[in-house]
Amino acid sequence: MPVTIKSVAQGSPAEAAGLRGGMRLCSVNGHPVDDGLDYEFHTAASSLVLAALDGDKQLFFRVEKDEYQPLGCEFESYLITGQHRCINSCVFCFIDQLPAGMRESLYFKDDDERLGFLFGNYITLTNLTERELARIIEMRFSPVNISVHTVNPELRVQMMGNRHAGEALGAIPKLAAAGIAMNFQLVLVPGMNDGEELRRSIRWLAGFAPQTESIAAVPVGLTRHRQGLPELAAYTEQTAAEQLDLMLAEGERLLKETGSRVFYPSDEFYLLAKRPLPDEDFYEGYPQLENGVGLWRLLREEFAAALEEYEGEDGSDIAVDIATGVLAAPLLEELAGLLAEKFPGARVTVHTVENRFFGPGVTVAGLLTGGDIMEQLAGKLQSGRLLLVADMLRAEGDRLLDDTTPAEIGGALGAEVEVVPRGGEALLAALLGEGED
Repeated sequence: MPVTIKSVAQGSPAEAAGLRGGMRLCSVNGHPVDDGLDYEFHTAASSLVLAALDGDKQLFFRVEKDEYQPLGCEFESYLITGQHRCINSCVFCFIDQLPAGMRESLYFKDDDERLGFLFGNYITLTNLTERELARIIEMRFSPVNISVHTVNPELRVQMMGNRHAGEALGAIPKLAAAGIAMNFQLVLVPGMNDGEELRRSIRWLAGFAPQTESIAAVPVGLTRHRQGLPELAAYTEQTAAEQLDLMLAEGERLLKETGSRVFYPSDEFYLLAKRPLPDEDFYEGYPQLENGVGLWRLLREEFAAALEEYEGEDGSDIAVDIATGVLAAPLLEELAGLLAEKFPGARVTVHTVENRFFGPGVTVAGLLTGGDIMEQLAGKLQSGRLLLVADMLRAEGDRLLDDTTPAEIGGALGAEVEVVPRGGEALLAALLGEGED
């Protein structure tokens, strides 16, 4: 389907060829152009023949330019067409567990292979057409990040509420055969896709190595807003420990057989099971950070290294509060302890904020709301500075999930609120009062 050109850059090859805004680009060198990836890939060549519609009249344009030189057509958005919406009804979907009345963008479920290529998003394969699969192979999108959850076709249909979810797994061997690297994600639900089903999933997916670069498992997140949704259990200390034992055994087996662990439990499983987190070498370069695999270990290593190199005063003027979720509180208290060992005069107060908005089953800091922070920290700050981690805010860095702003939180609590970028070095700088202005 032709895509409408919004404008043409001045002095560009497109302008020189006679293209202009309002025309609809149909094809490049005979290849259809359906979105921004088609456009960028096929216009990279030095010699182009473009087909476009000017009203109802079809025109052809020949362009000679340097290879990879931008053609110069501009569109309403990079994707050109809208985001691909998820067509599944997963029993564990977090978006289905959001309360009404939040900002509209939070309710959109994307499942778009283009965003996977651009930003590392995970896709389920269920709305991937044969043309889109062929394009991934032709354009060498790699790695492809895939939410699998289970490799049992019947169980995948059940869990994802999509009768095609099982057959969609057929894309995985095709991608592997084409040499496309893949990372996999499993959201585990107690008694559903863990245990022997989990073992089956790990072994099937790992069998596509070396194209399988990594597999991660994360525990299901359940909010208190599950009215009308299937009844699911959360992991307890005991059940998390049982699954962790299985996962570590599978990882050790793979390490012995292939030289790589391949499979990694998320940090949440260790914290739920009250087990110590592995050393840095365990994570083999941290291939699954976005799934919370090794985030804490990396943060601690970065923080400790930055602290060791830091040369400053005795720290007697350091006074700061930091808010975090239930899960990360012990970890931040450990870092505060490391700081106090070097600077005994430093006063860092870690505040554990319970997630009353989503319910106590949601314990990660990134899902805290400004309302919970303001309500629970009122009158409790020990300094005039409050740190919030950047993961609490949306990508624009201006609002939390309930649309409160850092300035509003600071006004309510009588403190200067600072947002700390991800990373141990940035956290140390913020604690020391040397963060970015």
